Amino acid sequence: MTPSAASSGPGAPGLDIPAVTVTPGGTASTSLTVRNDSDIVEAYTLEVVGDCKAWATVEPERVSLYPGTSETVTIRLDPPRSPEVRAGDVPLGIRVLPAEHPEAVTVPETTVHIEEFRELRAELLPRRRRGWLRGRYRLAVRNEGNSPARVVFTPEQPGEELRFGFTPGELQLEPGESAETRLRVRTGKPVWFGKPAVWPFIVRATDTGAAESAERPQALVRPPLEAEFVQIPVFPKWLLAVLAALLALVMAWFALVRPAVRSAAKQAANEVVQPRPTPGGGQNGQGPGAGSGNGTGTGAGSRPGGQGTDVAPDTGGGGGSGGDGDGRTGAGQQSSATIDVQTSGGGNKTGTYLVPAGKVFGVTDIVVANFQGDEGVMTITFGQRKITTIALETFRNQDYHWVTPIKIPEGADVTVNVTCAKPGTPATGRQAQQCHEVLNVSGVLSDTKR
Repeated sequence: MTPSAASSGPGAPGLDIPAVTVTPGGTASTSLTVRNDSDIVEAYTLEVVGDCKAWATVEPERVSLYPGTSETVTIRLDPPRSPEVRAGDVPLGIRVLPAEHPEAVTVPETTVHIEEFRELRAELLPRRRRGWLRGRYRLAVRNEGNSPARVVFTPEQPGEELRFGFTPGELQLEPGESAETRLRVRTGKPVWFGKPAVWPFIVRATDTGAAESAERPQALVRPPLEAEFVQIPVFPKWLLAVLAALLALVMAWFALVRPAVRSAAKQAANEVVQPRPTPGGGQNGQGPGAGSGNGTGTGAGSRPGGQGTDVAPDTGGGGGSGGDGDGRTGAGQQSSATIDVQTSGGGNKTGTYLVPAGKVFGVTDIVVANFQGDEGVMTITFGQRKITTIALETFRNQDYHWVTPIKIPEGADVTVNVTCAKPGTPATGRQAQQCHEVLNVSGVLSDTKR
């Protein structure tokens, strides 16, 4: 289209501007012929007006014409490649202002056709995601073209291990507009053991709005976006190592420790079942002689001047016929004695055990019981030898053992002295009225040499 404008008064030029087509980011030009139809010399100032003013120029911007002459000026168009330059027809106007007759100003117009261009900018974050079965990604898209875009997404993967889902699955974007969609990636089955599995994939963004125009086909507006999903195993390597170590320990326990425990338990059971020998060499009150006497002796009683209760080991009687009658043998026999001491708070009490005449007591084990949790001090003495002094509140049950027996001669005492500071509270939950301690002494009771 070639519009024209006729003169309407003195100094008004005759004008026409051809239409023009321009691509954003490119350059185009058109022309304008200015004619002086007046009878005087006239100067004309030319200025671009309208939507194209920011990226259009006139060269030259001022002309001087004699009457009846004309000159053609160039209008240069340089639209930027930007979403702000929308595709379509845009009016272009040039204001022509005469210097001598400004009232005769004219604005000839034409149409500039701005061609369409499509461009998307997209970003997939993160590029790598780790998980057991699924991963989530964020896909940001911006329409940097100059026409509306309808964007759809197409995932691609070398295999068929992954399934994809987009929310939303399609974006409608005006020029310069941004939006996001969320991508969810999921695998079909877990990886139980071993190394992580890496699944690479790509996402293609397609502007299907270009397909609606018969002038240009559907096009991919951006190179594909690359990402990967790292599927980690459910059971890591360090857990397998820990399980293997635990299994080895369990097997070692069954192979080594458990038989030893069972053997010790069996031995302890046999010792309980077997009859305990008496200090005199018999068993169950029976003397060592060949006779079948049934004499028994308790050996329990209170010694004159002593405090507490003495419980001596069992000794065989000489009632058997055919025996030697003195209840002694050359070899020592296992024996034990228990001393039970009870005293009130703030008091002091001593319990003793007297080694029988003609005997030597080789002590190898003692067990001390403070079952109430009393507070105070306990001192244990073998004859003239102090063995230990213990604070009662530091233990409930304590035992001591000696590889070499501590020998106590005949007539000497095993003494337990208890100073009760405060009675404790037994398992019944009610505080006791007295301190109550028990000492068990075990060892070998043998004859003295004569």
